[in-house]
Amino acid sequence: MNSLEKAEHPAGLKRIAIEPVSRVEGHGKVTILLDAENRVHQVRLHIVEFRGFERFIQGRPYWEVPVMVQRLCGICPVSHHLAASKALDQVVGARRITPTAEKLRRLMHYGQILQSHALHFYHLSSPDLLFGFDAPVAIRNVVGVLQAYPEAAKRGVMLRKFGQEVIRITAGKRVHGTGSVPGGVNKCITPEERDLLVAGLPDVLRWADEGIALVAQLHGAHREAWDRFGTVRSNLLSIVRRDGALDLYDGVIRARDADGHILVDGIEPTAYGDLIRENVRSWSYMKFPYLQSLGAEHGWYKVGPLARLQNCDFIPTPRAEAARQAFAATAGGQIVHAPLAFHWARMIELLHSAEVIAELLDDPDLLKNDLMASGPRATTGVGIIEAPRGTLIHHYEVDAQDLVTQCNLIVSTTHNNQAMNEAIREVAREYLDGREITEGLLNHIEVAIRAYDPCLSCATHALGKMPLVVELLDATGALVDRRVRDAEQLA
Repeated sequence: MNSLEKAEHPAGLKRIAIEPVSRVEGHGKVTILLDAENRVHQVRLHIVEFRGFERFIQGRPYWEVPVMVQRLCGICPVSHHLAASKALDQVVGARRITPTAEKLRRLMHYGQILQSHALHFYHLSSPDLLFGFDAPVAIRNVVGVLQAYPEAAKRGVMLRKFGQEVIRITAGKRVHGTGSVPGGVNKCITPEERDLLVAGLPDVLRWADEGIALVAQLHGAHREAWDRFGTVRSNLLSIVRRDGALDLYDGVIRARDADGHILVDGIEPTAYGDLIRENVRSWSYMKFPYLQSLGAEHGWYKVGPLARLQNCDFIPTPRAEAARQAFAATAGGQIVHAPLAFHWARMIELLHSAEVIAELLDDPDLLKNDLMASGPRATTGVGIIEAPRGTLIHHYEVDAQDLVTQCNLIVSTTHNNQAMNEAIREVAREYLDGREITEGLLNHIEVAIRAYDPCLSCATHALGKMPLVVELLDATGALVDRRVRDAEQLA
């Protein structure tokens, strides 16, 4: 660990808290310890929200799970819906679901990727990128974007609307749908629904191209700052198609080192436990995964759009592949580790999602009614999918009474936990160390976190004792006494 991570609470240090971290899903805070000269001694991202899904899902019938786990999050429920369904396909013996069911799930998934990427870039991150990290708070927001860049703001709204329509048609409703079930799907789409989506594709593809052009323009105008900001080298992890192509719905696990050399490849989802271990830190409810073969200190990694675009060998849709090659050319073929590059990769994936949706809508299998598969039952199921924010793992054990006995979730934001902490420490060194702390400088920390598009609600399911603080106040509100259980977890 570096010096900022090792620092504890020496006497004489002052503490600054960014609470809550804004424009992200869920609740978290950042604490910064400074000395009298404003030298940074420690920076930590704390996840203070607790959601015990791994525990309270135990004892529920397995068929309830794909709907229940969506309640982890209102931003990426489709990802949990599908990852759980994929895991439980194995429990009901559907080693392969029908072509129609798989294509309907893929359509649902790529609609989710498209709308989530549009939401994050245009609504949550573009205020920083368009106005500057130090811009006044009064304009550094989505309303400011709407006023100053109305076409970009409208583009974000319309892209998200299209993705939400894809989800509504395939899942039954836009949020917390029920379309995917263990063994397949429970609804097909009609020719009229397909035609409705087809009609919107020309605009969607054009808007996707314009989004990539905007990010490329921003990078070109601020290249040195973009490439340096919060950059820390790390390993990369994602699933890829068996031929090495980008595949966001299904595949095998691949990991590369910071220079791009393949560390592991072709790992089946069911073997993820042999590859990944998780650390627990006293100051966060979010775990810290790492590659077991490299150990906790050197084995941490990044997931998500930036990792996926550099972990795959190619993108199997032409326009997105051309965009990926242009992106890679700006780095001369080297691995890009800059957090702000996540935005560029995100827009390339948005275009890829639109291309995949176009291909699926043109596939005759989509309108067939062969929706379910089954076979010899099993007691274990593992489903891995590439959620908008990165690799998502669902693992379930089910008993003879069809009840869930064990659940393990490793979500995208958890995979990125160490990477986000390293990024904000690098930003603190570069921009805060020894300077007068302003709101704009503190926003630099949040910009680094937002680049990863974290979903803190999804990630906070770690098991263990929750800290308990009891304070006794007198009639005037003055503190009389205070008792803390597991005080180290409050550090």
